[in-house]
Amino acid sequence: MVECGRVQEAIAVSEPSQSTLDCFLLTRQWRDTRDGLELTFWGASPLGPVKVRITGEEAVCFVDRAAAAERTSPLCHRREPLALRAFDGSPVDGLYFRSQRGLADARDTLRAGGHRLFESDLKPSDRFLMERFVTSAFTLKGIPLRRDGYLEFDNPAVRPVGYRPHLRCLSLDIETAGLDGALLCVAVSGPDDDRVFMVSREPVDAGPLPVECHADEASLLGGLFRWVRAVDPDVILGWNVVSFDLDFLARRCAALGVGFDIARGAERAAVLRPQSAAGTHVARIPGRAVLDGIDALRAAFWSFESFELETVAQALLGRGKRIESGTDRVAEIERLYREAKPELAAYNLEDARLVVDIFERAKLAEFAMRRAELTGLAVDRYGGAVAAFDHLYLPRLHRRGRVAPDRSDVAPGPGSPGGYVMDSKPGFYDNVLLLDFKSLYPSIIRTFNVDPLALLEPGDDPVPGFEGASFSRDHAILPELIEQLWAARDEAKRHHDAPLSQAVKILMNSFYGVLAAEGCRFHDVRLASSITRRGHEIIQASRDFIEADGYTVIYGDTDSLFVLLGEGPSEAQARAEGARLAEDLNRWWRQRLRERYRLESFLEVEFETQFLRFLMPTVRGERTGSKKRYAGLVREPDGSHRIVFKGLESVRTDWTPLARRFQRELYRRVFLREPYECFVRETLNDLLAGRLDRELVYRKRIRRPLEAYARNVPPHVQAARKLARPGRWVSYVVTASGPEPVEGEIPRPDYQHYRERQLAPAADSILSFLHTSFEAITDRQLEIF
Repeated sequence: MVECGRVQEAIAVSEPSQSTLDCFLLTRQWRDTRDGLELTFWGASPLGPVKVRITGEEAVCFVDRAAAAERTSPLCHRREPLALRAFDGSPVDGLYFRSQRGLADARDTLRAGGHRLFESDLKPSDRFLMERFVTSAFTLKGIPLRRDGYLEFDNPAVRPVGYRPHLRCLSLDIETAGLDGALLCVAVSGPDDDRVFMVSREPVDAGPLPVECHADEASLLGGLFRWVRAVDPDVILGWNVVSFDLDFLARRCAALGVGFDIARGAERAAVLRPQSAAGTHVARIPGRAVLDGIDALRAAFWSFESFELETVAQALLGRGKRIESGTDRVAEIERLYREAKPELAAYNLEDARLVVDIFERAKLAEFAMRRAELTGLAVDRYGGAVAAFDHLYLPRLHRRGRVAPDRSDVAPGPGSPGGYVMDSKPGFYDNVLLLDFKSLYPSIIRTFNVDPLALLEPGDDPVPGFEGASFSRDHAILPELIEQLWAARDEAKRHHDAPLSQAVKILMNSFYGVLAAEGCRFHDVRLASSITRRGHEIIQASRDFIEADGYTVIYGDTDSLFVLLGEGPSEAQARAEGARLAEDLNRWWRQRLRERYRLESFLEVEFETQFLRFLMPTVRGERTGSKKRYAGLVREPDGSHRIVFKGLESVRTDWTPLARRFQRELYRRVFLREPYECFVRETLNDLLAGRLDRELVYRKRIRRPLEAYARNVPPHVQAARKLARPGRWVSYVVTASGPEPVEGEIPRPDYQHYRERQLAPAADSILSFLHTSFEAITDRQLEIF
């Protein structure tokens, strides 16, 4: 569905005539004009890029009908009574404005007078789409006008459609003389055309790699933007591309008096810088979506030790950057620019190519498109679960005769309890089965009709909730949405559409978090508690059912139960018992909910995993069982073994590579009943002999300015303060004199620190159940040193 290449040949539109065309939404903007609001949508179509202009629009919100007309009429263009009510049942009128600015001014004036407005915080472009049930793709019906490289529709009819285009993608990467220095070169990569733009007064011979040289930065920027407009990608890819690459280019353009001409249709592009430390940069490039690899991976729930390009590329592609890790990359880039420009061009282009390959390997562009299809969010917007909920829920709410409050008018109220986590029973076990409720919270919403509208209109025979909540059996929106999404996910699985399946799962699971979020206009403790507390009830009742069947549940967490079978059953018998337990539990819940509440159960228990051996550790230094930490041995379909780690040192990036490797191998030996004591002693021997120094490097991120750390300065900050040019990450080792940064050679480590703080804790979590310890095994070894 995604390709990188040149724009299609010239679009042929002979004579203006009424026609229809399917588009996939790329960008959306709005602006106030003297003739009313103007909305602009850019899309990708079978005929290439399309610009849609909607002119003369009105900004709209709602007000209590009781608000005096003499107070509102001078503020708005018109006011009309509507067959709509607020959450408290009071009727509302629509207020219509010629501009969004007029709406904002009226909101301030009316609120100062004690009057409520409803849904006055929606962007007009978003409201236009949501009220037409458009999420990402739409059909246009109107008269197309041929422009230079695109089609334009003015005020066409717009309706939703299921359309997926082939998006043209271009990866962009820049190299600079530091964060605020000069622009040195820019690499762009697509499957058909790779090149590097470089500031150089002399030609640069990089072999088959085309290097386009420019005498100065201004000339380079102009040449780059002309080339991008000619290639005309739908999507720009990169790594930290908005916060660094595009932001840097925009700033250099401003400093040099060059237009930031990277958008389509000669429209104005900009990078909006955050207003606070917690904010993010936003790229506004009309006609082109911008997908950042880091944000896209996080949105799709990928996990890595770090999200630096080198780390991710090595993990996904098995190759990395051309400058070795641990090198001062800024200094090396500046050296290459002075002494070896062809090597710098190759390095620059390889970074751009890595991004393309990562996107293809992880199907990130496809995931972004599917997410947009489901949520109504812009294809390059990664956060916004609350906004996605609004986009899906509000138009359906309006069809049921209700309007919602502004987000800022919703009182925070008390919080709701989180997921139920049982006290664990620590031990080292054989045959543990993991039973998991498939999408538990969406299943609860669907089964018990947990829904804002159903809470407002419970009726005479409601479904009971918690915190005094009652829900209508007939008037609900959210359960219907989940039913549709559930069917879409099942369809995606049947067609092996992993991006769509993942996008649906993430969206469904976000609904509880949205209802529990104070920033949501539907926030109500009765809604969130009726989900989580029902989850507590389901997990506890399921545990009791299983234990009444003669088994012990050693742990439970939100939507999962760990059932101990113990020694005796073969692997095949254990699997069969897991399937039977899941089937019996599902049958029991169907019967229980039918008899107790007259409800159809959409709860679904799955037998997910069989652990041949399983460790539930204790809290470090105590006898009580830990939570969200365990390890288990599973057999893969090909007969091999794999150890699943959850929350232990081997999967925590704040532990050293040595501790993680050591724990993984120790657990493997213990789980497979192989000798392990010699391995423990040999590892300590190698540590003390200095053979493992490269594995003793801690690596942590600097999240605040170094000067912001005043008290209890952590070790990684102490190390960073010793660097001439500290970056966002610091690598360091602990020495006898404290933390020291690693820039090349490894300072001599404090080996006792690593023995006591890394190896011993990583080992004792399992050795304590074998009636031994790291100390006991290595006592004799220590006498040698």
